[in-house]
Amino acid sequence: MKTIFEAKLLVVDDEPEIINLLKTILHQAGFAQIISAENCQQARALFALEKPDGVIFDVTLPDGDGFSLMQELRQQSNVPMLFLSARDEDENRLLGLGLGADDYITKPFLPRELVLRLSGILRRVYQPLLTPPNQDEVLVLGAVTVNFKSGIVKTGYGEKNLTAKEHALLKKLWENQGNIVTADSLCRSAWDDDLYGYENTLMVHIRRLREKIEADPSQPQYLLTIRGMGYKLAKETKP
Repeated sequence: MKTIFEAKLLVVDDEPEIINLLKTILHQAGFAQIISAENCQQARALFALEKPDGVIFDVTLPDGDGFSLMQELRQQSNVPMLFLSARDEDENRLLGLGLGADDYITKPFLPRELVLRLSGILRRVYQPLLTPPNQDEVLVLGAVTVNFKSGIVKTGYGEKNLTAKEHALLKKLWENQGNIVTADSLCRSAWDDDLYGYENTLMVHIRRLREKIEADPSQPQYLLTIRGMGYKLAKETKP
């Protein structure tokens, strides 16, 4: 696994509509491997067969409950596990966390909040194990190369220097290349804060980055805007 977005996620919920909604949200966020189960029996079988890197449980299931299932699976693995449930009472949330869940999110939920909280858990657990996408810290985008150690962008027309904020933003995108990075995540990388109050500033920095790495900044080929989600750095192509 090179990034958290390559993690295989198991969704356990007895409502097909919720499963489809979660798959859509997670796919749009950049997660590619999502499997699902509608009951405890299916979840046990998939957990043993697929060995997922993270599990999202509902509490109410037709052949048992998510608390008992999570406790059972927790004895087999330390992968991140979180609850997504309509049971919003404090005692249920505390029970889930007390049994070893990494988080407890109540329905209805904000899709972006789910993605941010899930990403944070996966990053905390797997970041030390992730393989750096490029040991030399050099990004190649067509005829453009970016050396992150020196902060220099080389094009067919010369060299340009990245500012500190441009460096932080582009490196965050590079570390998750091919996957969507939320605007909140980018702001935390560059300003150690969430998006609120930085919307215009972030857009200005993205525009300046495009001016340095894109042949036509008005029609970007690599640094893409994913409307409503964030930004994505397309996979590099060798010159």
